[in-house]
Amino acid sequence: MEQLLQEMEKRVLGQRHNIRLLLAALLAGGHVLLEGVPGIGKTKMVRTLAGLIGGEYKRIQFTPDMMPSDIIGHVVFNMQQNRFETVKGPVFANLLLADEINRTPPKTQAALLEAMEERQVTIHGVTYPLPDPFFVIATQNPVEYEGTYVLPEAQLDRFLFKLQVGYPSHEQETQILRQHVPFFAEPAAASEPVISVEEIARERRKLADVVVEDSILEYIATLIRKTRETKRLLLGASSRAGIAVLMASKAWAVLDQRMYVTPDDVKAVARPALRHRLILAPQVELEGGTSDHIIDETLAAIPVPR
Repeated sequence: MEQLLQEMEKRVLGQRHNIRLLLAALLAGGHVLLEGVPGIGKTKMVRTLAGLIGGEYKRIQFTPDMMPSDIIGHVVFNMQQNRFETVKGPVFANLLLADEINRTPPKTQAALLEAMEERQVTIHGVTYPLPDPFFVIATQNPVEYEGTYVLPEAQLDRFLFKLQVGYPSHEQETQILRQHVPFFAEPAAASEPVISVEEIARERRKLADVVVEDSILEYIATLIRKTRETKRLLLGASSRAGIAVLMASKAWAVLDQRMYVTPDDVKAVARPALRHRLILAPQVELEGGTSDHIIDETLAAIPVPR
Protein backbone atom coordinates (compact mmCIF):
# COMPACT_ATOMS: atom_id res chain seq x y z
CA MET A 1 0.00 0.00 0.00
CA GLU A 2 2.92 2.35 0.68
CA GLN A 3 4.26 1.76 -2.84
CA LEU A 4 0.78 2.38 -4.27
CA LEU A 5 0.59 5.67 -2.36
CA GLN A 6 3.99 6.78 -3.66
CA GLU A 7 3.15 5.94 -7.27
CA MET A 8 -0.17 7.80 -7.01
CA GLU A 9 1.57 10.90 -5.66
CA LYS A 10 4.04 10.89 -8.57
CA ARG A 11 1.22 11.01 -11.12
CA VAL A 12 -1.42 13.12 -9.32
CA LEU A 13 0.06 16.33 -7.95
CA GLY A 14 -1.34 18.37 -5.08
CA GLN A 15 -3.77 15.78 -3.71
CA ARG A 16 -1.70 13.85 -1.15
CA HIS A 17 -4.32 13.93 1.62
CA ASN A 18 -7.18 12.97 -0.71
CA ILE A 19 -5.08 10.14 -2.18
CA ARG A 20 -4.47 8.74 1.31
CA LEU A 21 -8.20 8.96 2.07
CA LEU A 22 -8.96 7.24 -1.25
CA LEU A 23 -6.68 4.34 -0.34
CA ALA A 24 -8.13 4.24 3.18
CA ALA A 25 -11.60 3.83 1.67
CA LEU A 26 -10.29 1.04 -0.58
CA LEU A 27 -8.89 -0.75 2.48
CA ALA A 28 -12.04 -0.20 4.54
CA GLY A 29 -14.27 -1.61 1.78
CA GLY A 30 -16.19 1.65 1.33
CA HIS A 31 -17.01 3.91 -1.61
CA VAL A 32 -15.98 7.49 -2.35
CA LEU A 33 -17.73 10.57 -3.73
CA LEU A 34 -15.29 13.06 -5.29
CA GLU A 35 -16.59 16.61 -5.51
CA GLY A 36 -14.77 19.41 -7.30
CA VAL A 37 -14.95 21.85 -10.20
CA PRO A 38 -14.11 20.54 -13.70
CA GLY A 39 -10.51 20.25 -14.80
CA ILE A 40 -8.70 19.62 -11.52
CA GLY A 41 -7.94 15.94 -12.00
CA LYS A 42 -10.79 13.97 -10.40
CA THR A 43 -11.09 11.51 -13.27
CA LYS A 44 -7.32 11.33 -13.67
CA MET A 45 -6.99 10.36 -10.01
CA VAL A 46 -9.35 7.43 -10.54
CA ARG A 47 -7.74 6.35 -13.84
CA THR A 48 -4.32 6.43 -12.19
CA LEU A 49 -5.53 4.25 -9.32
CA ALA A 50 -7.12 1.84 -11.81
CA GLY A 51 -3.82 1.50 -13.67
CA LEU A 52 -1.88 0.76 -10.49
CA ILE A 53 -4.11 -1.98 -9.10
CA GLY A 54 -4.89 -5.28 -10.70
CA GLY A 55 -8.47 -6.17 -11.56
CA GLU A 56 -11.11 -4.86 -13.93
CA TYR A 57 -11.86 -1.15 -14.33
CA LYS A 58 -15.06 0.27 -15.84
CA ARG A 59 -16.25 3.83 -16.37
CA ILE A 60 -19.86 5.04 -16.66
CA GLN A 61 -20.57 8.53 -17.99
CA PHE A 62 -23.89 9.40 -16.38
CA THR A 63 -26.38 11.27 -18.58
CA PRO A 64 -30.06 12.27 -18.14
CA ASP A 65 -31.27 9.55 -20.54
CA MET A 66 -29.44 6.67 -18.84
CA MET A 67 -31.53 3.74 -17.58
CA PRO A 68 -30.82 1.37 -14.64
CA SER A 69 -30.25 -1.50 -17.09
CA ASP A 70 -27.36 0.49 -18.59
CA ILE A 71 -25.59 0.05 -15.24
CA ILE A 72 -26.52 -3.38 -13.91
CA GLY A 73 -27.32 -5.20 -17.16
CA HIS A 74 -30.38 -6.71 -18.82
CA VAL A 75 -31.82 -9.87 -20.35
CA VAL A 76 -31.99 -10.37 -24.13
CA PHE A 77 -33.50 -13.14 -26.24
CA ASN A 78 -31.01 -15.15 -28.30
CA MET A 79 -32.82 -15.96 -31.56
CA GLN A 80 -30.23 -18.53 -32.64
CA GLN A 81 -30.35 -20.56 -29.43
CA ASN A 82 -34.01 -19.78 -28.69
CA ARG A 83 -33.41 -18.75 -25.08
CA PHE A 84 -32.90 -15.69 -22.88
CA GLU A 85 -29.40 -14.58 -21.98
CA THR A 86 -28.16 -12.19 -19.31
CA VAL A 87 -25.91 -9.35 -20.44
CA LYS A 88 -24.04 -8.02 -17.42
CA GLY A 89 -23.54 -4.26 -17.16
CA PRO A 90 -20.40 -2.24 -16.33
CA VAL A 91 -21.15 -2.52 -12.60
CA PHE A 92 -19.40 -5.91 -12.73
CA ALA A 93 -15.91 -4.54 -12.10
CA ASN A 94 -13.41 -4.21 -9.28
CA LEU A 95 -13.17 -0.44 -9.70
CA LEU A 96 -16.14 1.48 -11.08
CA LEU A 97 -15.97 5.18 -11.95
CA ALA A 98 -19.43 6.77 -11.85
CA ASP A 99 -18.56 10.01 -13.64
CA GLU A 100 -20.88 12.99 -12.97
CA ILE A 101 -23.31 10.82 -11.03
CA ASN A 102 -25.64 13.75 -10.33
CA ARG A 103 -26.45 14.14 -14.05
CA THR A 104 -28.71 11.09 -14.11
CA PRO A 105 -32.23 10.83 -12.64
CA PRO A 106 -32.82 9.30 -9.15
CA LYS A 107 -34.23 6.11 -10.69
CA THR A 108 -30.88 5.39 -12.31
CA GLN A 109 -28.87 6.58 -9.30
CA ALA A 110 -30.80 4.08 -7.19
CA ALA A 111 -29.57 1.26 -9.42
CA LEU A 112 -26.26 1.53 -7.58
CA LEU A 113 -27.85 1.26 -4.12
CA GLU A 114 -28.01 -2.53 -3.90
CA ALA A 115 -24.60 -2.88 -5.54
CA MET A 116 -22.84 -0.46 -3.18
CA GLU A 117 -24.47 -1.74 0.01
CA GLU A 118 -24.88 -5.48 -0.58
CA ARG A 119 -22.19 -6.17 -3.22
CA GLN A 120 -24.76 -7.80 -5.49
CA VAL A 121 -27.28 -6.90 -8.21
CA THR A 122 -30.56 -8.43 -9.29
CA ILE A 123 -31.28 -8.82 -13.02
CA HIS A 124 -34.65 -10.21 -14.07
CA GLY A 125 -35.19 -11.79 -10.67
CA VAL A 126 -31.77 -13.46 -10.46
CA THR A 127 -29.17 -12.19 -7.98
CA TYR A 128 -25.51 -12.02 -9.05
CA PRO A 129 -22.58 -11.35 -6.69
CA LEU A 130 -20.18 -8.58 -7.67
CA PRO A 131 -16.39 -9.02 -7.89
CA ASP A 132 -14.32 -8.70 -4.73
CA PRO A 133 -13.06 -6.09 -4.14
CA PHE A 134 -15.84 -3.84 -5.48
CA PHE A 135 -14.97 -0.15 -5.21
CA VAL A 136 -17.16 2.69 -6.52
CA ILE A 137 -15.75 6.19 -7.01
CA ALA A 138 -18.31 8.76 -8.12
CA THR A 139 -17.63 12.34 -9.21
CA GLN A 140 -19.82 15.42 -9.24
CA ASN A 141 -19.48 19.12 -9.98
CA PRO A 142 -20.49 21.38 -7.04
CA VAL A 143 -20.89 24.52 -9.15
CA GLU A 144 -23.04 23.82 -12.21
CA TYR A 145 -26.48 22.57 -11.18
CA GLU A 146 -28.33 22.99 -14.49
CA GLY A 147 -29.55 19.61 -15.69
CA THR A 148 -28.49 17.81 -12.50
CA TYR A 149 -30.34 15.74 -9.90
CA VAL A 150 -29.38 16.06 -6.24
CA LEU A 151 -28.34 12.74 -4.73
CA PRO A 152 -30.86 11.62 -2.08
CA GLU A 153 -29.67 11.03 1.48
CA ALA A 154 -30.05 7.26 1.06
CA GLN A 155 -27.59 7.36 -1.85
CA LEU A 156 -25.13 9.67 -0.09
CA ASP A 157 -25.13 7.43 2.97
CA ARG A 158 -23.70 4.59 0.85
CA PHE A 159 -20.46 6.53 0.41
CA LEU A 160 -17.84 6.06 3.10
CA PHE A 161 -16.16 9.37 2.21
CA LYS A 162 -17.01 12.57 0.45
CA LEU A 163 -13.74 14.12 -0.69
CA GLN A 164 -13.53 17.74 -1.78
CA VAL A 165 -10.91 18.15 -4.50
CA GLY A 166 -9.54 21.68 -4.55
CA TYR A 167 -7.15 23.71 -6.68
CA PRO A 168 -3.42 22.93 -6.51
CA SER A 169 -0.93 25.40 -5.03
CA HIS A 170 1.13 27.75 -7.22
CA GLU A 171 4.16 25.43 -7.12
CA GLN A 172 2.06 22.37 -7.92
CA GLU A 173 0.34 24.21 -10.77
CA THR A 174 3.75 25.03 -12.21
CA GLN A 175 4.75 21.36 -12.04
CA ILE A 176 1.54 20.35 -13.81
CA LEU A 177 2.24 22.84 -16.61
CA ARG A 178 5.84 21.64 -16.86
CA GLN A 179 4.58 18.11 -17.58
CA HIS A 180 2.73 19.46 -20.63
CA VAL A 181 5.51 21.58 -22.15
CA PRO A 182 6.38 19.16 -25.02
CA PHE A 183 3.32 19.59 -27.23
CA PHE A 184 3.94 16.47 -29.29
CA ALA A 185 4.85 14.31 -26.33
CA GLU A 186 4.77 10.56 -26.85
CA PRO A 187 1.82 8.83 -25.20
CA ALA A 188 2.64 7.67 -21.70
CA ALA A 189 3.20 3.97 -21.26
CA ALA A 190 0.50 2.05 -19.50
CA SER A 191 1.04 1.85 -15.76
CA GLU A 192 2.17 -1.47 -14.38
CA PRO A 193 0.02 -2.63 -11.45
CA VAL A 194 1.86 -2.41 -8.14
CA ILE A 195 -0.74 -4.37 -6.17
CA SER A 196 -3.15 -7.14 -7.12
CA VAL A 197 -6.74 -7.65 -6.01
CA GLU A 198 -5.56 -10.63 -3.95
CA GLU A 199 -3.05 -8.42 -2.14
CA ILE A 200 -5.75 -5.80 -1.53
CA ALA A 201 -7.94 -8.50 0.02
CA ARG A 202 -5.01 -9.55 2.21
CA GLU A 203 -4.45 -5.96 3.33
CA ARG A 204 -8.17 -5.66 4.12
CA ARG A 205 -7.99 -8.66 6.40
CA LYS A 206 -5.46 -6.80 8.52
CA LEU A 207 -8.24 -4.49 9.69
CA ALA A 208 -9.69 -7.31 11.78
CA ASP A 209 -6.48 -7.35 13.86
CA VAL A 210 -6.30 -3.58 14.44
CA VAL A 211 -6.71 -2.87 18.16
CA VAL A 212 -9.41 -0.33 19.11
CA GLU A 213 -9.52 0.57 22.80
CA ASP A 214 -12.84 1.15 24.53
CA SER A 215 -11.86 4.79 25.04
CA ILE A 216 -11.65 5.22 21.25
CA LEU A 217 -15.07 3.62 20.80
CA GLU A 218 -16.46 6.04 23.41
CA TYR A 219 -14.78 8.91 21.58
CA ILE A 220 -16.46 7.97 18.27
CA ALA A 221 -19.83 7.32 19.93
CA THR A 222 -19.71 10.72 21.66
CA LEU A 223 -18.89 12.45 18.37
CA ILE A 224 -21.85 10.80 16.65
CA ARG A 225 -24.23 11.57 19.54
CA LYS A 226 -23.18 15.23 19.71
CA THR A 227 -24.14 15.74 16.05
CA ARG A 228 -27.67 14.63 16.92
CA GLU A 229 -27.98 16.96 19.92
CA THR A 230 -26.93 20.22 18.30
CA LYS A 231 -29.65 22.57 17.06
CA ARG A 232 -27.38 23.65 14.21
CA LEU A 233 -28.18 20.43 12.36
CA LEU A 234 -31.53 19.21 11.10
CA LEU A 235 -30.12 15.70 10.75
CA GLY A 236 -27.24 14.27 12.74
CA ALA A 237 -25.06 11.27 12.03
CA SER A 238 -26.53 7.75 12.02
CA SER A 239 -25.15 4.53 13.48
CA ARG A 240 -23.85 3.69 9.99
CA ALA A 241 -21.86 6.92 10.14
CA GLY A 242 -20.24 5.78 13.38
CA ILE A 243 -19.29 2.46 11.80
CA ALA A 244 -17.84 4.39 8.84
CA VAL A 245 -15.65 6.49 11.14
CA LEU A 246 -14.49 3.36 12.98
CA MET A 247 -13.60 1.38 9.84
CA ALA A 248 -11.94 4.39 8.22
CA SER A 249 -9.88 5.01 11.37
CA LYS A 250 -8.65 1.40 11.30
CA ALA A 251 -7.73 1.72 7.61
CA TRP A 252 -5.90 5.00 8.31
CA ALA A 253 -3.90 3.25 11.03
CA VAL A 254 -2.95 0.42 8.65
CA LEU A 255 -1.76 2.98 6.07
CA ASP A 256 0.46 4.39 8.82
CA GLN A 257 1.73 0.84 9.42
CA ARG A 258 0.18 0.67 12.88
CA MET A 259 -2.09 -2.01 14.31
CA TYR A 260 -3.89 0.26 16.78
CA VAL A 261 -6.19 3.29 16.42
CA THR A 262 -5.41 6.68 17.97
CA PRO A 263 -7.63 9.76 18.42
CA ASP A 264 -5.66 11.42 15.61
CA ASP A 265 -6.86 8.68 13.25
CA VAL A 266 -10.46 9.51 14.16
CA LYS A 267 -9.84 13.22 13.59
CA ALA A 268 -8.21 12.53 10.21
CA VAL A 269 -11.25 10.71 8.83
CA ALA A 270 -14.11 12.48 10.66
CA ARG A 271 -14.62 15.24 8.08
CA PRO A 272 -14.80 13.09 4.91
CA ALA A 273 -16.81 10.38 6.70
CA LEU A 274 -19.46 12.71 8.13
CA ARG A 275 -19.75 15.85 5.98
CA HIS A 276 -22.21 14.33 3.49
CA ARG A 277 -24.37 12.69 6.17
CA LEU A 278 -25.28 15.89 8.04
CA ILE A 279 -28.05 18.33 7.08
CA LEU A 280 -27.52 21.91 8.22
CA ALA A 281 -30.24 23.98 9.84
CA PRO A 282 -31.44 26.82 7.55
CA GLN A 283 -30.03 29.60 9.76
CA VAL A 284 -26.59 27.96 9.70
CA GLU A 285 -26.61 27.87 5.90
CA LEU A 286 -27.63 31.53 5.78
CA GLU A 287 -24.70 32.39 8.04
CA GLY A 288 -22.31 30.56 5.70
CA GLY A 289 -21.67 27.63 8.03
CA THR A 290 -20.62 24.23 6.73
CA SER A 291 -20.69 20.65 7.95
CA ASP A 292 -16.91 20.73 8.24
CA HIS A 293 -17.06 23.64 10.70
CA ILE A 294 -19.57 21.82 12.89
CA ILE A 295 -17.52 18.60 12.81
CA ASP A 296 -14.37 20.51 13.82
CA GLU A 297 -16.18 22.34 16.63
CA THR A 298 -17.71 19.10 17.88
CA LEU A 299 -14.33 17.36 17.93
CA ALA A 300 -12.80 20.32 19.78
CA ALA A 301 -15.50 20.11 22.47
CA ILE A 302 -14.98 16.39 23.18
CA PRO A 303 -12.22 15.36 25.66
CA VAL A 304 -9.52 13.44 23.83
CA PRO A 305 -8.89 9.97 25.34
CA ARG A 306 -5.42 9.34 26.70
